[in-house]
Amino acid sequence: MRIHEIRTLPGPNIYNYKPVVLMKLHLEDLTEKESYEIPGFIDRLLKLLPGLHDHHCAAGRPYGFIERLYEGTYFGHIVEHVAIELTVLAGVPVCFGKTLYAGEPGYYDVVVEYKAEKGTLFLLRTAVELVEALVKNDSFPLEEKIRQAKQIITKTELGPSTRAIVEAAKERGIPYMRLNEGSLVQLGYGKYLRRIQATIADSTKAIGVDIAGDKELTKRLLDVAAIPVPRGGVVTDEQEALDLLKEIGKPVVIKPYDGNQGRGVSLCLNTPAEVRRAFQLAKQEAERVIVEEYIEGRHYRIMVVGGQVVAAAERLPAHVIGDGKHTIEQLITRENNNPLRGEGHEKPLTKIKVDELVLSYLARMGRRLSDIPAPDELVYLRDNANLSTGGIAIDVTSSIHPENVRLCERIATVIGLDVCGIDLVLKDISQPMGEGGAVIEVNAAPGIRMHHFPSVGQPRNVGDAIVEMLFPKGSPSRIPIVAITGTNGKTTTTRMIGHVMMATGRTVGMTTTDGIYIGGTCIKKGDTTGPRSAHTILCDPSVEIAVLETARGGIVRSGLGYDWADVAVITNIQPDHIGQDGIEEIEDLIFIKSLVAERVRDGGTVVLNADDPNVVEIPSHPRMKKTKKQIVYFSLKADHPVIMRHLAEGGTAYFLKNDWIIEACGDTERAVMPVEDIPVTMYGVAQFHVANAMASIAACRAYGMSHERIARALTGFRSDVHNPGRANLYQVGQGYVMVDYGHNPDSFAAICKMAQHLPAHRVTGIIGVPGDRNNVIVETAARVAAHGFHRLIIKEDKDTRGRARGEIAEIMRKAVEAEVPEREYRIIYDECEALETALKELEPGEIVIVFYEKIEPILQVLQRWNAMSVSTVGGALVKMKSIAKV
Repeated sequence: MRIHEIRTLPGPNIYNYKPVVLMKLHLEDLTEKESYEIPGFIDRLLKLLPGLHDHHCAAGRPYGFIERLYEGTYFGHIVEHVAIELTVLAGVPVCFGKTLYAGEPGYYDVVVEYKAEKGTLFLLRTAVELVEALVKNDSFPLEEKIRQAKQIITKTELGPSTRAIVEAAKERGIPYMRLNEGSLVQLGYGKYLRRIQATIADSTKAIGVDIAGDKELTKRLLDVAAIPVPRGGVVTDEQEALDLLKEIGKPVVIKPYDGNQGRGVSLCLNTPAEVRRAFQLAKQEAERVIVEEYIEGRHYRIMVVGGQVVAAAERLPAHVIGDGKHTIEQLITRENNNPLRGEGHEKPLTKIKVDELVLSYLARMGRRLSDIPAPDELVYLRDNANLSTGGIAIDVTSSIHPENVRLCERIATVIGLDVCGIDLVLKDISQPMGEGGAVIEVNAAPGIRMHHFPSVGQPRNVGDAIVEMLFPKGSPSRIPIVAITGTNGKTTTTRMIGHVMMATGRTVGMTTTDGIYIGGTCIKKGDTTGPRSAHTILCDPSVEIAVLETARGGIVRSGLGYDWADVAVITNIQPDHIGQDGIEEIEDLIFIKSLVAERVRDGGTVVLNADDPNVVEIPSHPRMKKTKKQIVYFSLKADHPVIMRHLAEGGTAYFLKNDWIIEACGDTERAVMPVEDIPVTMYGVAQFHVANAMASIAACRAYGMSHERIARALTGFRSDVHNPGRANLYQVGQGYVMVDYGHNPDSFAAICKMAQHLPAHRVTGIIGVPGDRNNVIVETAARVAAHGFHRLIIKEDKDTRGRARGEIAEIMRKAVEAEVPEREYRIIYDECEALETALKELEPGEIVIVFYEKIEPILQVLQRWNAMSVSTVGGALVKMKSIAKV
């Protein structure tokens, strides 16, 4: 087998609403072979992965997959289930998988849900290797592969503290996005977004973090505030450490100046020899070393979030309990087999590592690893009580004395942290600190694992407290999202909606085929209709409304760039792109584009084109029933059966009546605006723009805008300024040129229909179709053009998309000759040269319609010919209005 391609779809996608990994797999010599045809394969597989017995598969019950194995199933399907089982063994279990024929013999798309992206990518590759090994009856290092997967997961996934905050946000319905491979995470969208990095929030003051990172400065500020801290100082060499031992008096603590997680910390040192050894250990972690008095007592960690104590835990150092039989070393091994302990932060507790600090501590206590402790004897293994070194936590939140609560809240204020972990040493947290207690450290970015997973006591949801600080109950975390998809008209509809939304005075972020816009300014040019472009909008804190053109390609390749939209618009679904990305028929396109409608939130609105039967069927799909959505239709026909039926059921619809756009709900109608007031419709001649306007009005009304504001905004929506490249009309001398992005049969047909009503005695079409369309689409487009134009110039895109130069033009030529033999045509590959030729031959009253690949070169040609937009040529508009009313 050979992996042809592997990628992740992190957003809701056509396979699953959860993130998935997609692997295109070529089965090679296993093509058409079934599981039972390989002698011994099934037995070897089930021996290595007995958990496969629990896989339901299509049967919907345990042993379902086993039945498929014995009945016979293809190896792509086997790889899918092996990958799912490997996620279970690696500690990131998922249930969803799917294997689909990829459109070519031997190729299959294997899709598996993921919780850990990098880890699941590794496991999917491992699944292929494992199946191949078992087919060949070779051994396979399963344990080693799972160990490697766990290492990848630990290294690349969010740590326990960040994960706890993210889970709390998800519980509240707050969207999140991971912004790097570390712990930087965005919560919320646009204007309402907040960022965290582990437990540091964007509201956390940098100066507070700097102070907390400077242990000596922290002590000094607390001391000034009359808060008890240990006496001590900072040293850089061994002699200075010994001098401080004499000055402070024994015992002392030695720790790195800027260390963390208890690394290099030694407590209760009494002799110069102990100080020397501890100094060298601390020196390995930092250039400067702290020597301070040792405070006798119990160690506590207090969490303060938003100025309030939210959790408290007593921390106990790593330890074992004797049984009178086993050595300390054996007891450590046994404790590390505790299922709650794992490597690093992968589980509630961390495995105990025997390092130099453990050996040093045991030596100070007069113990060795080979000693056998008495039954029930508690043997501590190190000084510090950090969970990261094997310690445990006991929740004491309900026991903390009110004076200690006030003290800790004051400490957070003094240091200037809205999230902090305060380390106290005192005799009993339930009593006031009094004499003998002290503040040992104040930590910015404190770990919160101990509070979520205490070994004893009630878990405390500190992650939720942090989310509550960032998003107090009732405060928003989302901006309105309007998503637009379809075959034709989606860019114009997106631009219209964005234009109308901007009339509210809010900052609109918009993605379109020609670029990303924020506040009306293009920040990036190009086709930006995929999830990455959506992220650009949703990650910008200035954006108050998102209007997202959402194209097929991005949906198929990466899924959606958001979780839920408030409004979705589907303009139409036509048989474009068949033959691409595994799309074989119109039903595939309906399925893909329906995702945009499915991912409308509960109570949101889906705007659909009643004039397109492919769109009308979308609401009946079972997946549409998962949330309650309002369906709104639009149509160019007031008496359309779908519209009439929908209104009879009390629904809302928009339609054309006596050249006015009407909003109707049940039996109530309201005139929104006359079509002639919308410049891009060319007084209703451009019916496709009338449809786009109705879709836009429906979306803006769903958002809550008034009829009057929408009408005023659309009156100012000019073709050349606000909708470049979409049926833009220019006057050149005594003739006209229309520039349009049409590139499929339906867009050609719409323009041809409009051209019949334009003030022109001859209409010339400069036509071409992208090279990645199949031959049927290319031929159909040519036939439509042959009927719709008086003469043709066949051109080709510079990007032939895998076709040989001249191949598309030849297909179109043959189709034109076969459809309308008398039609005048010529072939000029370069679209700018084709336009220049047409302009040289331009007759008075002629209209040249050019379907472009790149708009900038076309506009440069028009500029050289002193072309003027029709919207600035009053006479042309008057003439067009009179023609439109004939």
